[in-house]
Amino acid sequence: MQDSEIARRGLVLLGCGKMGSAMLEGWLARGLPSSSVWVTDPFPSDWLKAQGVNLNAGLPDSPAIVLIAVKPQMMQDALPSLQALGNGDTVFLSVAAGVTIASYETILGAQTPIIRAMPNTPAAISQGITAIAGNALATLTQMDMADDLLSAVGDVVRLDNEAQIDAVTGVSGSGPAYVFHLIECMAAAGEAQGLPADMAMKLAQATVAGAGALALHSDEGAAQLRRNVTSPNGTTQAGLEVLMDENKGLPPLVKATVAAAADRSRELANG
Repeated sequence: MQDSEIARRGLVLLGCGKMGSAMLEGWLARGLPSSSVWVTDPFPSDWLKAQGVNLNAGLPDSPAIVLIAVKPQMMQDALPSLQALGNGDTVFLSVAAGVTIASYETILGAQTPIIRAMPNTPAAISQGITAIAGNALATLTQMDMADDLLSAVGDVVRLDNEAQIDAVTGVSGSGPAYVFHLIECMAAAGEAQGLPADMAMKLAQATVAGAGALALHSDEGAAQLRRNVTSPNGTTQAGLEVLMDENKGLPPLVKATVAAAADRSRELANG
């Protein structure tokens, strides 16, 4: 972590719910001094109160970074208090869904460095993935700082432009819910084949978790891993012939699912 700059100038965390708490825990564990962190949250948890950060106190004049982690519907009430920090060299990093860089520029000033991020819920256990995109004023050093901060809760990828955020929302932002539903469906199918409900759910959960971990850590791609499991004319092939049907199987269904989520992301961003 670029501790020297953040420790010297300070980091402001606006909102400290599950996502904010997960990030803060990661930063403190990696050595960021609690005295260099200012947290603004109207309902601080007991855990947050015990961390030694500057809680709901006056903010530094020019912090290195302000991380916005409040819910989008709270944004209009929360952001005006930070307007004095805009149009300077403080970078604003937002993990709020559906709030565009242009919206922040309108509130904070057109000369404000702004980075928009799209994390996902596994960040709460430091297993997330976050995509980031900055405006023209966000420097490479500031992008590196944002990358480093967000890596406390998982992997980080950099987008070519903000427009790609909607596709990211459709794939990884909303994606955990798709996987949870897949677990539900696999468990229900196991029950239909005669398994007890709790056993079917445990099998489905462990299978999805194990396969995901294998895909993440293997040198082989997902397609090859699939082929590795599939014996000719075996049980897996029989199942995949249903799942991989190009007309009514998983490919068209997932494509439509991601498109629907991405389209809704665009609608929300456009107000």
